[in-house]
Amino acid sequence: MNALTQADVQAHFQAAFGHVPEILVQAPGRVNVIGEHTDYNLGFVLPAAINYGTWIACSGSTGSGVASRQLTVVAQDFSAQRVTVDLDAEPVRDTAAPWADYVRGVVQQLRRRNFNLTGGELLVTGNVPSGAGLSSSASFEIALIRALLALSGEQIDPADAARVGQAAENEFVGIACGIMDQLVSALGQKNSALLIDCANLHTTPVRMPDDWGILIVHSGVRRGLVESAYNQRRQECEAVAKHFAAYSLRDVALPDLLAAEAQLDATAFRRARHVLTENARTLVAADAMKQGELAVIQRVMGESHASMRTDFDITTPAIDQLVSIMQDAAHGQAGVRMTGGGFGGCVVALGRQSVLPTLARAVEQQYQTLTGCTPTIIPALPSDGAFVQPPLTVTAALAHS
Repeated sequence: MNALTQADVQAHFQAAFGHVPEILVQAPGRVNVIGEHTDYNLGFVLPAAINYGTWIACSGSTGSGVASRQLTVVAQDFSAQRVTVDLDAEPVRDTAAPWADYVRGVVQQLRRRNFNLTGGELLVTGNVPSGAGLSSSASFEIALIRALLALSGEQIDPADAARVGQAAENEFVGIACGIMDQLVSALGQKNSALLIDCANLHTTPVRMPDDWGILIVHSGVRRGLVESAYNQRRQECEAVAKHFAAYSLRDVALPDLLAAEAQLDATAFRRARHVLTENARTLVAADAMKQGELAVIQRVMGESHASMRTDFDITTPAIDQLVSIMQDAAHGQAGVRMTGGGFGGCVVALGRQSVLPTLARAVEQQYQTLTGCTPTIIPALPSDGAFVQPPLTVTAALAHS
């Protein structure tokens, strides 16, 4: 993975706009240790913010008039494509620059909440792989919120910032995501995972043992949530909740679901069974991480992957092969599962740091030969979220570093 420094971000901004930025913000991507497709069902998740993310360098507009009510945004990683967003106009989807829909969706949601945004210049770049299941979109949304409110001098509660990002993605971009990605990007903590109760957004940092580490492997199978069956899975879960006259699957007990199997569509039943058992596994995993019980982590992560494969039907043959390679190489010293919304993307391993290089070597030696897919090894560190680290005001000394 490419490293990205503050100096790199400043240099890109200066090349795009001809002067040094005023402010730098960063929001991390995330890897979900366990708890897949449980967030929009108001269940439990255990993600960690990681040391890959979205950077935004920005400066405010000067003077008054039209220019002060516009954002000029340059996407460095999309061939430095440039768009202008009118802060007062009703946003319209942009087929020529789909990434800009996230900007328009965030602006729309902030304006609906009566934030007094100001115009400015923004340079966006990052090193979260798009389509990998590491939450590049939520990282972008949270970085945008942090940058826009830093420019206007306004404050927002981090949980509310996560709600803004989720609403932008749900209502404007068109992905029916839950709130996990945005919340951990906002509030993640260094050296810890974050247990999130998605029913009330209560967060509990869960520190990882010092000798544990995270290894992410991109399968080389690119995923796209809008084009995938992600929204369909959500609808199937909602249908089961409706059968029980429940607001969400969080309000359905597993014994009641199992007793009603004959009354439910077979596919919808399996979807709900995954969610309810995944909630239980997530709570077990959080306690096991706290206690340093690696054998339990290995077991529940393996069970999670099997459930995603058989009940939720969101893995792929290449992903399953990748998990198998890493599980065999771990010899019980790491838990391994697919992570993210599914249909491609990444696999995550959590275990002793000493065993992770062995997993990486096994992938490099076997995976491409068996599947034809090219893997990318992504060592990761649990990191602070965007609202844990303050925006950086660029000083003259930093600007010339």
